[in-house]
Amino acid sequence: MKRELLMGNEAIALAAFEAGVEVVAAYPGTPSTEIPETAARFAKQYGVYVEFSTNEKVALEVGIGASWAGKRALVTMKHVGLNVASDSLMTLSYTGVEGGFVLVSADEPDCHSSQNEQDNRIFARFANVPCLDPASPQEARDMTIFAYDLSELFSIPVILRPTTRVCHGRGDVELGEINIQKREGKFTKDVTKYVTVPSHSRALHKKLLYKMEKIREFIEDSNLNYVISGEGKTGIIVIGASFNYVMESLKILGIKPPILKIGISNPLAKNKVLSFIKDLEKVVIVEELEPVIENDIKILVADNQLSLKVYGKSIFPRTGEFSTDLVTDILSRFFRIELNKDQPKNISVPVRMPILCAGCPHRSTFYAIKKVTRGKAIFPSDIGCYTLGYTRPLQTVDTCISMGSSFGIACGLAKSVNEPIVATLGDSTFFHAGIPPLINAKYNHSKIVAVILDNLTTAMTGHQPHPGTQLTAMGDQAGSVSIEKLVAAMDIPVEVVDANNVKSIEEAVKRGIESKEVYAIISRGPCVLLKGREKKPVFRVEVSMCRACKACIKLSGCPALEFKDGHSSINPSVCTGCGLCAYICPVEAIKR
Repeated sequence: MKRELLMGNEAIALAAFEAGVEVVAAYPGTPSTEIPETAARFAKQYGVYVEFSTNEKVALEVGIGASWAGKRALVTMKHVGLNVASDSLMTLSYTGVEGGFVLVSADEPDCHSSQNEQDNRIFARFANVPCLDPASPQEARDMTIFAYDLSELFSIPVILRPTTRVCHGRGDVELGEINIQKREGKFTKDVTKYVTVPSHSRALHKKLLYKMEKIREFIEDSNLNYVISGEGKTGIIVIGASFNYVMESLKILGIKPPILKIGISNPLAKNKVLSFIKDLEKVVIVEELEPVIENDIKILVADNQLSLKVYGKSIFPRTGEFSTDLVTDILSRFFRIELNKDQPKNISVPVRMPILCAGCPHRSTFYAIKKVTRGKAIFPSDIGCYTLGYTRPLQTVDTCISMGSSFGIACGLAKSVNEPIVATLGDSTFFHAGIPPLINAKYNHSKIVAVILDNLTTAMTGHQPHPGTQLTAMGDQAGSVSIEKLVAAMDIPVEVVDANNVKSIEEAVKRGIESKEVYAIISRGPCVLLKGREKKPVFRVEVSMCRACKACIKLSGCPALEFKDGHSSINPSVCTGCGLCAYICPVEAIKR
């Protein structure tokens, strides 16, 4: 065994290699992205195949194909990605797997970079598959290896559900040897198992329920669920990252109640739980988000006619992520312990609004859209860096709920209102989920302007490749797909404009609004961070010409601009030379 300081995501990837994974498929999404990136870094060294798929559903299906051929597969995504993949997952639980199949759903309490904070432990129950909840990078490693063995033993996909603090937290991790034994890929045909017509599915459903009951019996003795002995008649049951907060909190409070640490949330080890609670008078359930374990405990208490009082969401919040301070505050009141007023408190960090980078190609596109429409249009948008177009002064993003939703929502708006509809969506998002709604716009004569913001990368999650780029996840030459050719194949008028040529964008948007049908614009310009902030000559303000009107600042919102000493000023260490401010300046006071 060797020890390394690793992020939880790195530990998961390396553990999969330890377990003999041969196929890794993913769609990048915070907080999961470093898992496939770590796997890709070592892929060729160990003969493992790694890909960024077009979306999470495709990634899941790539994993299914590999598993059915006998290979061990790893599929990773962020929590909302499981919504996309769920169609196939809900039936995969029926058919089962051959090679070990681990699905990482990286959940995000407090939605740090997500549109919601859904709790995918519920998805595991919905699909009837096991779910493991690590509390640390070491547990993430250990549970990954356990998940592969469990998956193959019971022929079932297993969900590993780390949360943000586990994914991105670092810890001392003990690793084993990587010794991938190559399996011969072979698909054995079995229509009663793999062809889910109704008669087959009914039988498979019964088998799944029986299988899950056997798994429940199997995990009763697992050391992933364990008891820490303590004092008193009040116990604590805790799961996931909250375990760390509880342990720190109890140290601060100076108490040692008995603790049951849950590592496997589905199925619940009922006998172990009953053994823990049978002599208690009260139990506190500490879990972020939904009362999943709490509800299970309450059912156990009722079924076994126990007089135990259960406290969970009656004292803990159902939203956001927990912290040591929050848990300490709640437990101190629950146990009636007066906190030391001299206890150090966390220093609050000043809030800074998120903003598009200086030189971002999306800024000039949004500026042009707003100028042409004078803001008198509806602007459905999507998931990506460009979501920040909702902020002042751009204000050209009115909606954002899921990947690909902008074009679909635009279609509905086009049939309901009289205002122009200018919808924006990124290049990676277009391949992920933007193609069907654009076809829908053509098919149903929805008069929308569909603007595809092509910055030649999946920028928001760290510049991963996508089908429109030249490289695969493993750094090989990709079978690149042309966005404009795809759109043209739909028989939709499309034009490609330079994202830094504001005039050409304005003219294209005007033509789009005047069109009587759906009209597509591809605004193309590389992400300013793609080449390590490769700069053009920066701009400067000719002070003698500046009228102090602040138009450059008020209309662009570029972070390289500031107003001081009575005139606009450009920070040369931030400016990338995009030229938008010079285009905006009414007196041409901004020059290279």
